[in-house]
Amino acid sequence: MTVTLADVAARAGVSAATVSRVLNSNYPVAEATRDRVLRAVADLEYVANGPASALAAATSDLVGILVNDVADPFFGVLASAVQSEMSDGGGPGGEKLAVVCNTGGSPERELTYLTLLHRQRAGAVVLTGGSVEDPAHTAALTARVVRLAAAGTQVVLCGRPPLPAEVPAGSRPAGARAADAGPAPLTVAFDNRGGARALTEHLIELGHRRIGCVAGPERLTTTRHRLEGHRAALAAHGVEDVHGRTVHGAYDRASGYAAAHELLRRDDRLTAVVAANDTVALGVCAALRERGLRVPADVSVAGFDDLPFSADAVPALTTVRLPLGEAGALAGRLAMGREPAPRGGVTLLPSELVVRHSTAPV
Repeated sequence: MTVTLADVAARAGVSAATVSRVLNSNYPVAEATRDRVLRAVADLEYVANGPASALAAATSDLVGILVNDVADPFFGVLASAVQSEMSDGGGPGGEKLAVVCNTGGSPERELTYLTLLHRQRAGAVVLTGGSVEDPAHTAALTARVVRLAAAGTQVVLCGRPPLPAEVPAGSRPAGARAADAGPAPLTVAFDNRGGARALTEHLIELGHRRIGCVAGPERLTTTRHRLEGHRAALAAHGVEDVHGRTVHGAYDRASGYAAAHELLRRDDRLTAVVAANDTVALGVCAALRERGLRVPADVSVAGFDDLPFSADAVPALTTVRLPLGEAGALAGRLAMGREPAPRGGVTLLPSELVVRHSTAPV
């Protein structure tokens, strides 16, 4: 059922005129009243001139790119590649205005941006990076994606797994048939499991058995997939997966630094550490140097992603190369309709082990 202005007014306990004033910001409204109206808008997922309206079904030249952290090189490379494709005025529909939305890793903010892009009738939306593994968030995210698609917006997931095939009850706009649901979300994914497995197997082949792991934040798909690859390599070679040798943290240098100290506190005989990404690996190296340990003579360190600085680090980082630029460009072309949709709607891009100077035999 389509949510109306009157529904929002009833939920907030104000008049429809007050709701209109808050949304249009054209008349002073008390702060408490404004907060109540905006809370009702969010609770009901109200979209002005919603998808039942022919006007709302017409998309604009606006394209949204959602990133976890705009300062993280991983997302910077992806967003830049996506935007380059969006700015190619020679393709169908001409040049687009790409807006980068920084979620800060907040699932709630991710949903808010999708609602705002829906209101602006965005022509396309690209969601980058891993997603939170929470059933309630997944259901809410899927519902918003379905509504965007019903309004004619092409949604592309880049660097995250596909959404569930089953559409949550009530997520399809009122009166819409399955055939009218709009363009299906497309996915450009990375082989995080395969890359992590190859990385850990590289260390095992060098003779390492006491391997610490600095994993990413818990409940993220990227974290789980990379841990699964790491553990699969350990199991395949008969190396014990000691619980205390895995520490979770954010995808930043400070997290790597703190995690390395914690791993060494738990086991000061570690001979190798695999890091959640290259930035985390830099923090690990800094902590090891602080403790008087040499990389790789005493402890080997490996990263993930092959970010631009990885080859210039000292020592140069052994890592897993993800085709970030290729993935972003492909996501941009898919969003603009300049690339045929892949079979099944999913493209899985391969990862590549890159051996440099930060890993060596025990």
